[in-house]
Amino acid sequence: MDQPNSHYPAIGWQLLGLGSLVILAAALSLTIAPAVRERSWGVGLNWQPWIGVTVWLGGGWLTLRQLQKRLSQSDPYIFPLAWTLIGLGLLMVWRLSPYHGIRQTAWLGVALMIIWLTLRSPQILHIIQQYKYVWLVSGLVLTALTLIFGRNPSGSNLPRLWLGCCGLYFQPSEPLKLLLIVYLSAYLAGSRRVLSTRTDAYHLASLLAPTALMSAIAIGLLIVQRDLGTASIFFFLYAVLIYLATEHRRVILIGGLGLLAGLLLGYGLFDVVRLRVDAWLNPWLDPSGRSFQIVQSLIAIANGGIFGRGLGLGSPGLVPVAHSDFIFAALAEETGLCGSIAILILIGLLAGRTILVAINAHDEFQRFLTAGFAAFLGGQSLLIIAGNLRLLPLTGVTLPFVSYGGSSLLVSCIMLVLILLVSAQPASQPGELKNPKPYLYLGGFLFAGIGIAALASGWFAVVRSPVLLNRTDNPRRAINDRYVARGGFYDQQGDPIVVTTGKPGSYQRVINYPPLSVVVGHSNPVYGQSGLEKSLDDWLRGYKGYDTVEQSWSHLLYGMPPPGLHIRLTLNLDLQRQADAALGSQVGTILILNAQSGEILAIASHPSFDANTLEQDWTSLTKDQNSPFLNRAVQGQYPYGDLSAYFFPNGVDSLHLEKSAQAPFISEDNFQLNNKALIQPIKVAYAAAAMENRGIRPPLILISAVKIPNQGWVAFENRDEPVQVMDAKQAEAQLQSFARTSSSGWQFVRYVQSDPQHYVTWFVGGSQSDWKGTPVALVILLEENNPRLAEQIGEKLLNALLIPQ
Repeated sequence: MDQPNSHYPAIGWQLLGLGSLVILAAALSLTIAPAVRERSWGVGLNWQPWIGVTVWLGGGWLTLRQLQKRLSQSDPYIFPLAWTLIGLGLLMVWRLSPYHGIRQTAWLGVALMIIWLTLRSPQILHIIQQYKYVWLVSGLVLTALTLIFGRNPSGSNLPRLWLGCCGLYFQPSEPLKLLLIVYLSAYLAGSRRVLSTRTDAYHLASLLAPTALMSAIAIGLLIVQRDLGTASIFFFLYAVLIYLATEHRRVILIGGLGLLAGLLLGYGLFDVVRLRVDAWLNPWLDPSGRSFQIVQSLIAIANGGIFGRGLGLGSPGLVPVAHSDFIFAALAEETGLCGSIAILILIGLLAGRTILVAINAHDEFQRFLTAGFAAFLGGQSLLIIAGNLRLLPLTGVTLPFVSYGGSSLLVSCIMLVLILLVSAQPASQPGELKNPKPYLYLGGFLFAGIGIAALASGWFAVVRSPVLLNRTDNPRRAINDRYVARGGFYDQQGDPIVVTTGKPGSYQRVINYPPLSVVVGHSNPVYGQSGLEKSLDDWLRGYKGYDTVEQSWSHLLYGMPPPGLHIRLTLNLDLQRQADAALGSQVGTILILNAQSGEILAIASHPSFDANTLEQDWTSLTKDQNSPFLNRAVQGQYPYGDLSAYFFPNGVDSLHLEKSAQAPFISEDNFQLNNKALIQPIKVAYAAAAMENRGIRPPLILISAVKIPNQGWVAFENRDEPVQVMDAKQAEAQLQSFARTSSSGWQFVRYVQSDPQHYVTWFVGGSQSDWKGTPVALVILLEENNPRLAEQIGEKLLNALLIPQ
């Protein structure tokens, strides 16, 4: 079978060279990933993947030289395509788990030796055809032995599908796939002439009975082992090969109905099938339980976006069993939609070239054999990729050439070398093939599946990405916070309220003034986000405030956004301390506004919590009946009694605060009241400010500026405009009626019964229209019937605010 070296097409070397460049670039990315992630060359580089790259690179070029020497007329595309897939999978396994990486590299070395030995044995095709029953029975016996001696390297409570000990295991069901294809191909090739002439169902059934029996035994063993994914592959392979041999389309219909019936039967009999189908139908019902794998897989694909996070810069390890069942999702996260489509194209080209080899094969056995290999490589790839993309229920099979697994890699490589042997037959001597349509239909089916998988990848990576990434069960945001400095909060004087401390890899969020935790909220890797930390998250993470070039550059280099932007609030820490001290241990809230500009100068809400100790205090905080997480000023809703007649003559909705651009930043319910008999204290505060402004409600302002790189502090967007909400003369008269005789201020005190056993007390006050200093509006709410205390607190604060200037 040796051919002159000069006959081997140059395209094979060129494709392997291109694949080598891709793998070398990927390995380099993995090497420098730790330094890039922490943005410092002072950390150690990751040299471990180069062990696998060395074996892959040397083995690939030596194998291609063997092909040039011994199979110079073999298909030049197939080996480079398959070898590139192996390289990508090997690198990702190293990236996810160096322990599994070294084992996969060792298995690759064994696979290389088998490939080289097979290339020196040109009679191997004849041997495997002649002893088809011996090979299949051997595979069945080994698979049956797992029922008695089976082990699982990952744990004793998991399915025992492996044989071996002392750290060396192999999975008999993997070579059984190969042996079943060999058996069916040899049997059908021997019966091809009879099959092509017998058209009645009885004779076809009698001819196919041995194949059905042997296949049923194999599938039955797998069902007993509960390896239902592999059983599905066996059924698919059987249906495809019978269809190719008989050319009866009803075989495909029967096969499809059989798979559906098997799924329904498995759903009724096996808990594992029922759980996977339920998780597939609606993964959002239990995203942290039985649907955890598929939800995290979709989030990983969404996190990859179009171009990926970069090899070594994503978080694919968050998906369970990412190195095996979910390696496609892992690659999608770090290489993006571009990488996903590239992998699908490689699989499609490999399957397509294999079908082309089958069409041009030397005899019926070789034709069925290579067509079976194409069906296996394409079908199993689509099955596991569809599971990652939620197109089909999860099956637990491997992605050929890519997933971790020595048994899978060996079998895939044996199929590869057998395909090359078949393709090396002289093109001028193909076997007779009267009707190539079944093979073209098989190729069309596989390509259609690849197209659907590509569309689904785009759907989750682009269209659904924002929704998936904003889910509370996406831990990647918290991981990013450890490596990218989150923007801080500052008061109007520039004093820090919340800052990020530490260095890349160990950043921590610290609130310098804990009583404001209920206002600014928390951003915690365990308990998520609240308050301003949540509503301003895009600015604080650096998703907003940068131009597209800066965003893209940071994403390209680091796989993460640029540093977050600092936010300046209108709060005044000196006034805030006075408000908190005045409220003390009382349950309630205090709001202080600049009545002219609308700036919120202080928000005290008691009880509050300390965002710095959230994890330690979480249990007690959630059990506290006084709701320490509630920002009473903007989220609390209270009865207002006759306040309406004084402060809301045109109705409680006349302020139109919900139209402000800043409304969502301080109230998650966007100021919409569920009960029209209740009101939020902030509405009362802005009504009081309007009364001081001759009936004009000032704009709502809590966020004053954002610190943009190279621009400094830039005023925050505010579309809110002053609104005339009451008659000017009426407002002035009302203000005078509340005037205090001892100062330039005014005040109003009422208590309101919320229910038969509960009361709230309102104190509303501020400065008169002739006040020469900063005009202020003050609202105090106590969750008790205590007008005297409210008046004491209010007068104390007003006296401090209205110091003569």
